[in-house]
Amino acid sequence: MILVFGRTGQVATELQRLGDVTALGRDQADLADPGACAEAIRTRQPRVVINAAAYTAVDRAEDEEPLATTINGASPAAMARACAAIGTPLVHISTDYVFDGSGTRPWSPDDPTRPINAYGRSKLAGETGIRAAGGSHAILRTSWVFSAHGNNFVKTMLRLGKDCDRLSIVADQVGGPTSAAAIARVCLTVAEALCLHPDRTGTYHLSGGPDVSWADFARAVFARTGRTPEVADIPSSAYPTPAARPHNSRLDNTALTRAFNLGRPDWQADLDEVLRDLDRL
Repeated sequence: MILVFGRTGQVATELQRLGDVTALGRDQADLADPGACAEAIRTRQPRVVINAAAYTAVDRAEDEEPLATTINGASPAAMARACAAIGTPLVHISTDYVFDGSGTRPWSPDDPTRPINAYGRSKLAGETGIRAAGGSHAILRTSWVFSAHGNNFVKTMLRLGKDCDRLSIVADQVGGPTSAAAIARVCLTVAEALCLHPDRTGTYHLSGGPDVSWADFARAVFARTGRTPEVADIPSSAYPTPAARPHNSRLDNTALTRAFNLGRPDWQADLDEVLRDLDRL
């Protein structure tokens, strides 16, 4: 059995589309209760666990950091300890927000972490707890997730583009948009590999290429849909948010390619597929 924490999120939805998995919603394993998450693993004795659930409200986390840290930190650590006890590999999705976003060089998995907001600190706590558990695991840091499901940048642009002739979009934050479907495929591949090769335990980066600014990502969305709002580049300072955002979200995928023979996803092709999915909905 492949046990997935999360049922309605973007990656969890794609995992259910791609494979025969058992997906647990909040009613079956509430991530605000680390003990319940560990018990779900002990009871089901899965072959593989994928944690695709998280507290993702980046701005709200500034006011709810203890809750975010329980969901993103304590619960993944509890999952990891339960997995280690029964010899089950754990694949956990993390984020580029564990870095401070400085510079322009793509972040490597072994670069020093220094999160600049509560959400990033909560996700880093999860990484630390998973490593401390000592079991077989893969931490997949990713960025800028999009899909036909849930709330994400692509769907927001499509909604705003219906009614606006001009949109001001941040242009000094650069990263790799990553489709939830691509993340789900990598999670399943890595999970199966860990069953055979537990020595591949570690932290890896997964992001779509090529790197792009939010403003240019918006232009790509509009170019594919025939909508023609003007996109005006603005700095982050012109769009203040409760939580600071990293300017550099570039991720170096080399370690993932070497360990699992997985190439960097092409977000442009994945965006085309997401737009087709939205047309079918």
